[in-house]
Amino acid sequence: MKAKLGIAPIAWWNDDLAELSDDVSLEECLRQASVAGFTGMETGRRFPMNMEELGPILARYHISVCGGWFSGLLLDGDIEREKDRIRAQMDFFIAARAPCIVYGETARSIQGVRSAPLATKPRLSEEEIKVYGRKMTAFGEWCAGEGMPIAYHHHMAAAIETETELDLLMQHSGEGLPLLFDAGHLAFAGGDVLRVINKHHARISHVHTKDVRMGVIETLDRKRESFLDAVVKGVFTAPGRRLARFRRHREAACLLRL
Repeated sequence: MKAKLGIAPIAWWNDDLAELSDDVSLEECLRQASVAGFTGMETGRRFPMNMEELGPILARYHISVCGGWFSGLLLDGDIEREKDRIRAQMDFFIAARAPCIVYGETARSIQGVRSAPLATKPRLSEEEIKVYGRKMTAFGEWCAGEGMPIAYHHHMAAAIETETELDLLMQHSGEGLPLLFDAGHLAFAGGDVLRVINKHHARISHVHTKDVRMGVIETLDRKRESFLDAVVKGVFTAPGRRLARFRRHREAACLLRL
């Protein structure tokens, strides 16, 4: 199956920091995405979460839903509760014919806490990741069986942030847990982007391409500054700003069986 090119509204506004580009409307976001040639858009806080309202708006710009964040709590919760929590979004995404729901683990995460330094991120033992991987696999299999797969988003300031943590999660989970590969988050965490693609390409079903400003990363005080502080400083940037690196990532991504 060929990959499809979509974009996320974070290119226009930040759902966790309302002060960043809060003046951009949903329709302006969709209009610009359409003009740029994108055919898919992930959902965000300005999106009506039902197709009765959203469908006509998307149709106006020839754009479809290509994914969207779900704040998961399975690390500290149970599968049955998580099924109840995701049900409404799952029904909406099925109606929208979206390819997947983006699962982001927010239990213990400090990604949305401006006062929490990066150094205080949650850290799991391998045994904890092993248990978590089994739970995530079972949950992922259930979601796919219901008609809406998830894609697991490794994320800065969350339990699964680093290359080592991601490797362990992939090792201790099954194919029922597809991976969302995010080049920007992995680079921010100090990971080897190309190695992770090569090692886990068979599990990758969804990709976020973003670049990072190493000058921002290298000057962060991780004992005092948070993930959101880094965002405000401009740690993430458009793909290709570091052109040679992005070309290599793009070539590797072309090998993925999406």
